[in-house]
Amino acid sequence: MLLRLALALCLGTSAAVADVSVTIHYLRQEVEQPPVLSNLDPIPEDLGLKGAELGLADNATTGRFMGQTWALEVTEVPIGGDLAAAARAALATTDLIVLDAPADAALAMADLPEAAGALIFNSAAPDDRLRGADCRANLLHTLPSNAMRTDALAQFLLNRRWNDLAMITGTHPDDIAFAESLRASLAKFGMRLTAEKTWAFDADMRRNASQEVPLFTQDLKAHDVLLIADEIHDFGRYIAYNTWIPRPVAGSEGLVPVAWAQVVEQWGAAQLQSRFTDVAARPMQSRDYAAWAAVRAVGEAVTRTGAADTATLRAYLLGPDFELAGFKGRPLSFRDWNGQLRQPIPLVTQRAVVAQAPLEGFLHQVNELDTLGRDAPESDCSAFQK
Repeated sequence: MLLRLALALCLGTSAAVADVSVTIHYLRQEVEQPPVLSNLDPIPEDLGLKGAELGLADNATTGRFMGQTWALEVTEVPIGGDLAAAARAALATTDLIVLDAPADAALAMADLPEAAGALIFNSAAPDDRLRGADCRANLLHTLPSNAMRTDALAQFLLNRRWNDLAMITGTHPDDIAFAESLRASLAKFGMRLTAEKTWAFDADMRRNASQEVPLFTQDLKAHDVLLIADEIHDFGRYIAYNTWIPRPVAGSEGLVPVAWAQVVEQWGAAQLQSRFTDVAARPMQSRDYAAWAAVRAVGEAVTRTGAADTATLRAYLLGPDFELAGFKGRPLSFRDWNGQLRQPIPLVTQRAVVAQAPLEGFLHQVNELDTLGRDAPESDCSAFQK
């Protein structure tokens, strides 16, 4: 008991040490992956899940001293399966859900009557509308929004004074959404697109890139950087070094804004990477990090409040005292106007971190992390209004 009380004091919590049992349900909707030109980067079957498992192990480490018992339930809904039925079954056992599903599925679950008092953590859908007009009071977001990622890239480009940009966009809905976010970020920071083109080739670029890409990019107007909106990672890998005019590539390829990448090493990140590799036998990716952050956020809230009911946890998570050590050099916290987890965005290449946003000089009256994504005055989310 003395050890428990000492640790509670070290953690800075005023809550009395008491036995608390917490169950989190990881719910995943499998989706059909679009065909791509290369299979060099297969999507891990356990993407996201391993992050949740590591987060639970971290919670359990603290929980042993705090009288906490942690459990993780997992449901994977096959393609075409009944997510609503799986969600109801999950909600029958716990109100704490980490959800790996597309935006429409996330909204459908959040709108279930059984989910009215739940806390659902979106760890997979970057859609800006989930943090905007389509926000839900019971839906928090640990994966960065598209706007956060594209704002991070725009800050870097502006910092380098690369103000004139061209863009190539794929035809998949994820590509189109990312391109829309890029346009908004460039306008926000006073840059412009000099030219845009849509990539609709079905040729085998593995053989023809050196012939096709120069011709495709020949008519692009003068630009400093070529932006690529290829979120399904289909054609973008063949653009660099094959363009008519030699220019840096950024966006979905080249210099990429991410929630997490294996090249992130500072602020204790190497230790997190190592622990994740022990669990998953592969590097941590952005959706793994988002699932880990969701589970750890619950763990931090339970430890600080000494409670496990969702009303208490939600109030604390959205309040001014919540902070999560996220191995990114700054404490992470939730925006109380749309439920998005504030976090720095690393800008990475395949081999290194080039920068981390927000960059120096991009100031905010409250929190510089709010220079990334929709700030409170810009938000059209009404579900979180007090």
